[in-house]
Amino acid sequence: MRRLVSLALVVASPAFADHELLDRDIVAGERLYQQQCASCHGANLEGQQNWRTPNDDGVLPAPPHDASGHTWHHNNALLFEYTKLGGRGALAARGMTDFNSGMPAFEGILTDEEIWDILGYIRSTWPERVQGAQASRNPPHE
Repeated sequence: MRRLVSLALVVASPAFADHELLDRDIVAGERLYQQQCASCHGANLEGQQNWRTPNDDGVLPAPPHDASGHTWHHNNALLFEYTKLGGRGALAARGMTDFNSGMPAFEGILTDEEIWDILGYIRSTWPERVQGAQASRNPPHE
């Protein structure tokens, strides 16, 4: 009985939940990332220097999307909305109107599927431990 309970806990764990970033077109995501994102976030997902320190206008430089950054600290919904609506739009939708984000909106430039492919590509570059941590921030599909 104890094994059955342990197995149920593992299967129900959000870290093992399927989510929107699995089974994406990673090749297309990388191509789109290089075309649309690399100019700010770096060809190797390294971000801009001093990304944690606001510029003179109060805008933070583009953060890295590799494992050294904080992208993986966010759930899929926020990452998607941040890309589609831009930083200001995504955070305003969540009640944060005083954050000065430099992230532009890609709505009308990228389709939803292209955004998911880019996010899938970014996720594919993270170590397994980081992928698991990010996956745990997402609700399991029903």
